Amino acid sequence: MENLPAYDCHCHILPGLDDGAQTLEEALFLAGKLASYGFRRAVCTSHRTRLYPNTPETVVPACERLQEAIDRAGIQLQLTPSMEYRLIPETWPEARAKGWLLPWEGNHILVELPISNPLKIGNIDPAAEIRALVADGYQPVLAHPERYLWATLDDSRRWRSAGAAFQRNLASLEGFYGPGPAARALQLLDAGFYTLNGTTYLGTDTHNRRYTDAFDAVLGLAGC
Repeated sequence: MENLPAYDCHCHILPGLDDGAQTLEEALFLAGKLASYGFRRAVCTSHRTRLYPNTPETVVPACERLQEAIDRAGIQLQLTPSMEYRLIPETWPEARAKGWLLPWEGNHILVELPISNPLKIGNIDPAAEIRALVADGYQPVLAHPERYLWATLDDSRRWRSAGAAFQRNLASLEGFYGPGPAARALQLLDAGFYTLNGTTYLGTDTHNRRYTDAFDAVLGLAGC
Protein backbone atom coordinates (compact mmCIF):
# COMPACT_ATOMS: atom_id res chain seq x y z
CA MET A 1 0.00 0.00 0.00
CA GLU A 2 1.30 3.44 -0.90
CA ASN A 3 2.28 5.75 1.93
CA LEU A 4 -0.12 8.67 1.61
CA PRO A 5 0.61 12.19 2.85
CA ALA A 6 -1.44 13.97 5.49
CA TYR A 7 -3.81 15.54 2.99
CA ASP A 8 -4.95 15.38 -0.61
CA CYS A 9 -3.68 18.55 -2.28
CA HIS A 10 -5.51 18.13 -5.59
CA CYS A 11 -9.11 17.02 -6.11
CA HIS A 12 -12.23 18.05 -8.01
CA ILE A 13 -15.11 17.09 -5.74
CA LEU A 14 -17.04 20.36 -5.47
CA PRO A 15 -20.27 19.51 -7.30
CA GLY A 16 -21.05 21.23 -10.58
CA LEU A 17 -18.04 23.57 -10.74
CA ASP A 18 -15.96 21.76 -13.37
CA ASP A 19 -15.48 18.33 -14.94
CA GLY A 20 -15.34 16.66 -11.53
CA ALA A 21 -18.29 15.73 -9.32
CA GLN A 22 -21.59 16.81 -10.86
CA THR A 23 -24.05 16.19 -8.04
CA LEU A 24 -24.03 16.42 -4.26
CA GLU A 25 -24.56 12.66 -4.07
CA GLU A 26 -21.47 12.04 -6.19
CA ALA A 27 -19.46 14.57 -4.20
CA LEU A 28 -20.36 12.87 -0.92
CA PHE A 29 -19.42 9.48 -2.33
CA LEU A 30 -16.01 10.77 -3.43
CA ALA A 31 -15.45 12.55 -0.12
CA GLY A 32 -16.23 9.32 1.71
CA LYS A 33 -13.71 7.46 -0.42
CA LEU A 34 -10.99 10.02 0.29
CA ALA A 35 -11.69 9.67 4.00
CA SER A 36 -11.56 5.87 3.70
CA TYR A 37 -8.02 6.14 2.28
CA GLY A 38 -6.93 7.92 5.44
CA PHE A 39 -7.09 11.52 4.24
CA ARG A 40 -8.45 13.87 6.86
CA ARG A 41 -8.20 16.97 4.70
CA ALA A 42 -8.69 17.64 1.00
CA VAL A 43 -7.81 20.76 -0.97
CA CYS A 44 -10.60 21.36 -3.48
CA THR A 45 -8.80 22.63 -6.58
CA SER A 46 -11.58 23.46 -9.04
CA HIS A 47 -10.38 24.32 -12.53
CA ARG A 48 -9.99 27.95 -13.59
CA THR A 49 -10.40 27.85 -17.39
CA ARG A 50 -12.53 29.49 -20.07
CA LEU A 51 -14.88 26.52 -19.87
CA TYR A 52 -14.93 26.65 -16.06
CA PRO A 53 -14.51 30.34 -15.15
CA ASN A 54 -14.30 29.80 -11.41
CA THR A 55 -13.22 32.52 -9.01
CA PRO A 56 -12.92 32.57 -5.22
CA GLU A 57 -16.49 33.87 -5.19
CA THR A 58 -17.76 30.61 -6.70
CA VAL A 59 -15.35 28.18 -5.06
CA VAL A 60 -15.46 29.30 -1.43
CA PRO A 61 -19.28 29.11 -1.01
CA ALA A 62 -19.39 25.79 -2.87
CA CYS A 63 -16.74 24.42 -0.53
CA GLU A 64 -18.68 25.64 2.51
CA ARG A 65 -21.89 24.00 1.26
CA LEU A 66 -20.18 20.69 0.62
CA GLN A 67 -18.47 20.82 4.01
CA GLU A 68 -21.85 21.23 5.69
CA ALA A 69 -23.17 18.19 3.81
CA ILE A 70 -20.06 16.18 4.66
CA ASP A 71 -20.45 17.03 8.33
CA ARG A 72 -24.13 16.03 8.27
CA ALA A 73 -23.18 12.72 6.65
CA GLY A 74 -20.62 12.04 9.37
CA ILE A 75 -17.69 11.89 6.94
CA GLN A 76 -14.40 12.76 8.64
CA LEU A 77 -12.95 15.05 5.98
CA GLN A 78 -12.07 18.73 6.23
CA LEU A 79 -12.18 20.71 2.99
CA THR A 80 -9.97 23.62 1.98
CA PRO A 81 -11.02 25.81 -0.99
CA SER A 82 -8.51 26.50 -3.75
CA MET A 83 -8.23 26.32 -7.53
CA GLU A 84 -6.12 24.78 -10.28
CA TYR A 85 -4.77 27.48 -12.58
CA ARG A 86 -3.71 26.75 -16.15
CA LEU A 87 -0.70 28.72 -17.32
CA ILE A 88 -2.12 29.79 -20.68
CA PRO A 89 -2.81 33.29 -22.07
CA GLU A 90 -6.61 32.83 -22.09
CA THR A 91 -6.93 32.65 -18.32
CA TRP A 92 -3.73 33.05 -16.32
CA PRO A 93 -3.00 36.80 -16.80
CA GLU A 94 -6.60 37.64 -15.87
CA ALA A 95 -6.44 35.55 -12.71
CA ARG A 96 -3.25 37.32 -11.68
CA ALA A 97 -4.47 40.79 -12.55
CA LYS A 98 -7.80 40.40 -10.74
CA GLY A 99 -6.38 38.80 -7.62
CA TRP A 100 -8.15 35.49 -8.05
CA LEU A 101 -5.40 33.39 -6.47
CA LEU A 102 -6.80 31.21 -3.70
CA PRO A 103 -3.88 29.56 -1.89
CA TRP A 104 -3.90 26.72 0.58
CA GLU A 105 -1.51 26.40 3.51
CA GLY A 106 -1.22 30.16 3.33
CA ASN A 107 0.76 30.36 0.10
CA HIS A 108 0.44 27.19 -2.05
CA ILE A 109 -0.92 27.68 -5.58
CA LEU A 110 -1.64 24.71 -7.87
CA VAL A 111 -0.72 25.44 -11.49
CA GLU A 112 -0.92 23.21 -14.52
CA LEU A 113 0.31 23.20 -18.10
CA PRO A 114 -1.49 21.88 -21.20
CA ILE A 115 -1.54 18.09 -21.14
CA SER A 116 -0.98 17.38 -24.82
CA ASN A 117 -0.52 20.62 -26.75
CA PRO A 118 2.32 22.87 -25.53
CA LEU A 119 1.41 25.44 -28.19
CA LYS A 120 -1.47 26.48 -25.94
CA ILE A 121 1.13 28.06 -23.63
CA GLY A 122 1.56 30.78 -26.24
CA ASN A 123 3.93 33.50 -25.12
CA ILE A 124 3.83 32.50 -21.47
CA ASP A 125 7.11 31.26 -19.99
CA PRO A 126 6.22 28.81 -17.20
CA ALA A 127 9.56 29.28 -15.45
CA ALA A 128 9.11 33.06 -15.45
CA GLU A 129 5.58 32.74 -14.03
CA ILE A 130 6.83 30.36 -11.34
CA ARG A 131 9.58 32.80 -10.38
CA ALA A 132 7.05 35.65 -10.24
CA LEU A 133 4.82 33.64 -7.89
CA VAL A 134 7.77 32.87 -5.65
CA ALA A 135 8.74 36.55 -5.64
CA ASP A 136 5.21 37.38 -4.48
CA GLY A 137 5.49 34.95 -1.57
CA TYR A 138 3.66 31.98 -3.07
CA GLN A 139 4.75 28.37 -3.33
CA PRO A 140 3.73 27.24 -6.83
CA VAL A 141 2.92 23.54 -7.08
CA LEU A 142 3.03 22.05 -10.57
CA ALA A 143 0.14 19.62 -11.02
CA HIS A 144 0.87 16.12 -12.37
CA PRO A 145 4.11 16.88 -14.31
CA GLU A 146 4.29 13.21 -15.30
CA ARG A 147 1.45 13.86 -17.75
CA TYR A 148 3.33 16.50 -19.77
CA LEU A 149 5.04 14.08 -22.11
CA TRP A 150 5.97 16.92 -24.46
CA ALA A 151 8.23 18.33 -21.77
CA THR A 152 11.86 17.28 -21.38
CA LEU A 153 13.72 16.57 -18.17
CA ASP A 154 15.56 19.83 -18.77
CA ASP A 155 12.16 21.58 -18.75
CA SER A 156 11.40 19.94 -15.42
CA ARG A 157 14.75 20.99 -13.99
CA ARG A 158 14.14 24.55 -15.15
CA TRP A 159 10.70 24.67 -13.49
CA ARG A 160 12.11 23.15 -10.31
CA SER A 161 15.01 25.62 -10.29
CA ALA A 162 12.49 28.45 -10.68
CA GLY A 163 10.89 27.34 -7.41
CA ALA A 164 8.06 24.94 -8.27
CA ALA A 165 7.13 21.97 -6.15
CA PHE A 166 6.05 18.92 -8.19
CA GLN A 167 2.77 17.12 -7.41
CA ARG A 168 2.31 13.52 -8.49
CA ASN A 169 -1.09 11.99 -9.10
CA LEU A 170 -1.99 8.87 -7.16
CA ALA A 171 -2.05 5.80 -9.46
CA SER A 172 0.14 7.48 -12.08
CA LEU A 173 2.98 5.05 -11.32
CA GLU A 174 0.60 2.11 -11.76
CA GLY A 175 -0.46 3.14 -15.26
CA PHE A 176 -3.78 4.92 -14.68
CA TYR A 177 -2.75 7.54 -17.24
CA GLY A 178 -0.92 5.13 -19.52
CA PRO A 179 2.62 3.77 -19.81
CA GLY A 180 4.21 7.07 -20.81
CA PRO A 181 3.12 9.01 -17.71
CA ALA A 182 3.95 5.97 -15.56
CA ALA A 183 7.51 5.92 -16.87
CA ARG A 184 7.85 9.69 -16.46
CA ALA A 185 6.46 9.52 -12.90
CA LEU A 186 9.05 6.90 -11.98
CA GLN A 187 11.78 9.02 -13.52
CA LEU A 188 10.71 12.10 -11.57
CA LEU A 189 10.24 10.09 -8.38
CA ASP A 190 13.71 8.55 -8.61
CA ALA A 191 15.17 12.01 -9.17
CA GLY A 192 13.46 13.36 -6.05
CA PHE A 193 11.24 15.87 -7.83
CA TYR A 194 8.09 15.09 -5.84
CA THR A 195 9.55 16.18 -2.51
CA LEU A 196 10.53 19.75 -1.69
CA ASN A 197 11.93 20.90 1.65
CA GLY A 198 10.79 17.68 3.29
CA THR A 199 7.22 17.85 1.96
CA THR A 200 5.97 15.25 -0.52
CA TYR A 201 3.27 16.48 -2.86
CA LEU A 202 0.82 13.76 -3.89
CA GLY A 203 -2.78 14.37 -4.88
CA THR A 204 -5.58 12.17 -6.08
CA ASP A 205 -6.89 14.55 -8.79
CA THR A 206 -10.20 12.81 -8.11
CA HIS A 207 -12.93 13.67 -10.62
CA ASN A 208 -15.33 10.73 -10.47
CA ARG A 209 -15.78 7.11 -9.48
CA ARG A 210 -13.42 5.89 -12.21
CA TYR A 211 -10.61 7.43 -10.19
CA THR A 212 -11.62 5.94 -6.86
CA ASP A 213 -12.08 2.50 -8.43
CA ALA A 214 -8.45 2.73 -9.58
CA PHE A 215 -7.30 3.94 -6.17
CA ASP A 216 -9.08 1.02 -4.48
CA ALA A 217 -7.00 -1.34 -6.59
CA VAL A 218 -3.74 0.56 -6.05
CA LEU A 219 -4.28 0.77 -2.29
CA GLY A 220 -5.34 -2.85 -1.99
CA LEU A 221 -8.93 -2.00 -1.11
CA ALA A 222 -10.72 -3.50 -4.13
CA GLY A 223 -13.81 -5.39 -3.07
CA CYS A 224 -13.89 -3.72 0.35
